[in-house]
Amino acid sequence: MSQAKKKNFKIEPFKHKVEMDPKYAEKTWKILEDAIHEIYNHNASGLSFEELYRNAYNMVLHKYGEKLYSELVNTMTQHMREIAMIVEASQGDLFLEELDSKWREHNKSLQMIRDILMYMDRTYVNNFNKTPVHELGLNLWRDNIVRSPKIKDRLLDMLLDLVHRERTGEVINRGLMWNITKMLVDLGPSVYQDDFERPFLDAASDFYRLESQQFIETSDCADYLRKAEKRLNEEIDRITHYLDPKSEPKITSVVEREVIGNRMKLLVEMDNSGLVSMLIDDKYEDLGRMYNLFRRVPTGLQTIRDLMTSHLRDTGRQLVLDPERLKDPVEFVQRLLDEKDKYDKVIQLSFSNDKTFQNALNSSFEFFINLNVRSPEFISLFVDDKLRKGLKGVSEEDVESVLDKVMMLFRYLQEKDVFEKYYKQHLAKRLLSGRTVSDDAERSLIVKLKTECGYQFTSKLEGMFTDMKTSRDTMQGFNATLAGSESNEGPTLAVQVLTTGSWPTQSSARCNMPTEILSMCDKFKQYYLSTHTGRRLTWQTNMGTADLKATFGNGNKHELNVSTYQMFILCLFNTADRLTYREIEQATDILAPDLKRSLQSLACVKGKNVLRKDPMSKDISEGDIFLFNDKFSSKFYKVKISTVVAQKESEPEKQETRQKVEEDRKPQIEAAIVRIMKARRLLDHNNIISEVTKQLQARFLPNPAVIKKRIESLIEREFLERDRVDRKLYRYLA
Repeated sequence: MSQAKKKNFKIEPFKHKVEMDPKYAEKTWKILEDAIHEIYNHNASGLSFEELYRNAYNMVLHKYGEKLYSELVNTMTQHMREIAMIVEASQGDLFLEELDSKWREHNKSLQMIRDILMYMDRTYVNNFNKTPVHELGLNLWRDNIVRSPKIKDRLLDMLLDLVHRERTGEVINRGLMWNITKMLVDLGPSVYQDDFERPFLDAASDFYRLESQQFIETSDCADYLRKAEKRLNEEIDRITHYLDPKSEPKITSVVEREVIGNRMKLLVEMDNSGLVSMLIDDKYEDLGRMYNLFRRVPTGLQTIRDLMTSHLRDTGRQLVLDPERLKDPVEFVQRLLDEKDKYDKVIQLSFSNDKTFQNALNSSFEFFINLNVRSPEFISLFVDDKLRKGLKGVSEEDVESVLDKVMMLFRYLQEKDVFEKYYKQHLAKRLLSGRTVSDDAERSLIVKLKTECGYQFTSKLEGMFTDMKTSRDTMQGFNATLAGSESNEGPTLAVQVLTTGSWPTQSSARCNMPTEILSMCDKFKQYYLSTHTGRRLTWQTNMGTADLKATFGNGNKHELNVSTYQMFILCLFNTADRLTYREIEQATDILAPDLKRSLQSLACVKGKNVLRKDPMSKDISEGDIFLFNDKFSSKFYKVKISTVVAQKESEPEKQETRQKVEEDRKPQIEAAIVRIMKARRLLDHNNIISEVTKQLQARFLPNPAVIKKRIESLIEREFLERDRVDRKLYRYLA
C-alpha cells in the first residue's frame, strides 16, 4: 500500500474588495467648499464643524490631501479677489474702515477654516512642507489685497496722510490706524517694514527737515529746543498708540538727526540765545533740555562740552588777567569761587552730574588759574582774610564749606609750593598777632593740606602751632620768675619763641630798642638760656606788636595798639615834641622801607594820626618833620594803628619770594633725579625729564631747563656721569 501524499495549508487574510466611489473626492470637497463659502458669507451658524472635520480627515486619510490643499488655495484666492474688489470700490475715508472690517472678518473665517482642516495641517502640510492654513490665509490676503496694485499705493498714501495731518494738529482715528498697522505687522515684519515703515521714515525725514529749517529761522535756541522736545515726545506717543514698538528707535533717530543733529552747531552758537547765553543767564531748565536732547546724537554732548570749555576758558582768562580785577586779591579769589559754584550748579541741575563735564570744568579751571603767576599768593591772601575776620560768627559747617572750596582751588594750582610759601607767611602773622578767627579752623585747613600733599607739606606749619603752645608755657615760667623778684615795675613783655626752620622769619635787621624795653628783653634772654642749653635767641623786632598808654591834650587818654617799630618811634616823643625824619632814623636805626611805612601809619591815616607831618602829604620823604599830635581824639579808648602795607607783595618782595621758591625747588629736583637714577641705573635725558616732572607735579611743574642744570650739578658732584658713547645717556654712580 502506497503512503498518502502530505498537503501544506496556508491561511490568508479575508479579502473583501472595497469599491471606492470614483467621485468621492469631488463630492467631499464640494461639501467642504460650500462650507468655506458659507463661512465667508457669515452663514456658519448652520454648519456641523464635527462633520466637516471628519470629511477633511477622510480626504487626507484617503490620500486626497494634495487635492484638498490645492482646492483650498483656489477657493480662498477667489474670495480674496472678491474682497479686494469691495475694498477698492470704497471711497475716501471709508477705504480704511472697509479694509479693517474685511480684515477682521477674514481673521474669523480663517480661524474656522483652520479648525476644520486641523488634521491636514498636522499631517499633510508637515509631511509635504506646505504652508500651514493660517499662514496661507495671511499670505493670500497680503498678495491679493494689501499688495493689490489698486490698494497698495492708496493704502500707503492714506496712512502717511493721516500721520501728516496729526503732525499738523488734526485729530485722527488712532484706533483705526492701530488696526491697520497691526494688520501689516501680522502679515509679517517685511510687509510692515517694506510697505509702510520705510516710506513713513522717509516722509518723516522730509517733514522734519523742512520744519526744523522753519523753526531755526523763526525761533531762538530755547524755543527751538522746546519744539524739538515736543516733536520727539509726539513721535514716541505715536508709537505707543498705533505703530509697531520696533519703529521707535528708527523714528526717534530720524527726528534726532533732522531736528537736532543737523542743527546742533547753529543752535549752540545762536547769538543772544545759544549755549553761552544760557550759561551766562543761568538757564538751568533750557540747559537741561539741551543736554537731554543732544545726548541722543553721537557728538551732541561733545559739542556742548567743547563750547562750554571754550567759553569758560575765555571767561577765566579775563578773570585772572584783567588788571582791574587784580587790585583786590580777596575779590579775585571770590570771583573764581563764584564761577566754580555757578558751573557746579549747572552740571548738577542741567547736566546730570556728568563726569565728562566735571572733568572739562576742572581742566578749564586748572588752565586759567595757572595763567596768573600770582594765583597761589592771592588764594593764600583769601584764606588769610577769611581766617582773620571773614569767618567770624560763621557756623562750623560754613567754615568747613569755605575751606573745602579753598582746597578745591588749591588742587588746580601747579605751583603748590608757592602757595605753601605765602600761606606760611600769612599764618605766621595771624598766629603772632593773635588775630585768627579759630584755631580749629586753622588746624582743619592744615589737616586738609596734609591729606592732599602729605606730611612733608605741613610739618613746618604744625611746628608753628607747637611753638605757640611752648611759648605760652615759657611765658608762664618767666612771669612767675618776675613776680618773685624785687622789682616788678616797667613794661610787660610777651615773647613768642619761634623755631628758625619752621617760621618764615627774615634775617633780623638791627634796630635800637628803648632802654626800658631792652632791659626786659635781656631779662627774658637770661631766663630762657638758663632753662635751655645750646640755643641762641635773635629778636625779630619786625614781627611784634605793642600796647601803649598815651595822654593827649585836654587829658585825653587812649591805649594804642601798634607794631614794635611804631612803639620805638612813639617812645622818642616822650622826650621831644618835634623830630625830623633823619633824627628818627638815626635814633631807631630802622631800615628805611619799614620806617617810612611805620611813620605813614602814624601820621597819614585819618582817625589814627597820633603824629602830625610837615609838610602834609600821603607819602613820607626824608625832609619831613614829625610832631606829636596833642589834638588827637577818638571815640574809642583802644585805638589800633595798623602798619600801612600793601595787601599784595610789591615787585621786589615778589621777586624775593620767587627766588626763595626757586632755591627751595633745587634740592627737591635733585632728590627726585637721584631716586629715579638709583632705581633705573641708566636713563636718557628725555626720560629723566619726564620722570622728574611726573614725580614732582603734585607740588610744582619743574622747568626742563632747571632740571638740566640740576643734572649738570649732580654730574659735577659725581652722583651721575654721562655715557662715553651716547652723551644723552646718564649713568648712576653708586
